[in-house]
Amino acid sequence: MDAIVLLREDHKTVEKLFKRFEKTDDDDTAERREIADRVIEELTVHAWIEEKVFYPAAREAAPETADHVLESIEEHHVVVWMLSEIKDLDPADERFKAKMSVLMENVRHHVEEEEQDWFPDVRKAMGRKRLTELGEQLEQEKRTAPREPLAVPSSKR
Repeated sequence: MDAIVLLREDHKTVEKLFKRFEKTDDDDTAERREIADRVIEELTVHAWIEEKVFYPAAREAAPETADHVLESIEEHHVVVWMLSEIKDLDPADERFKAKMSVLMENVRHHVEEEEQDWFPDVRKAMGRKRLTELGEQLEQEKRTAPREPLAVPSSKR
């Protein structure tokens, strides 16, 4: 699978989880916890594979995207920090929904920038063959990527 297609699929998966969360009622704490735990895993794996495989390859192929890569890594840092807080927070806590809302805003902004402003340049620079090879690397890396935000070493950000 093409690397950009794979990353967009991840984005769609997380967006569906966000929409499910937004439909929950305040007394649906068990469902909110389950959704948040899935979001935590999905975003932790996604950030890991982007930073370990995709970003370095994209930066090499399209050096003019270096600023975007650096900004994305910082955005990941904020997201992972928020995930680590949500992971340990009781879904009945009055801050839980607020933290999830801020997380969703940050991730949606990040996704919009990647998909609209950055992915087209990377696609053009890499071409289909390289993106397919990179997609295979991303799929392989997903199998062993950390599932919890604290497992992502700061040296990877």
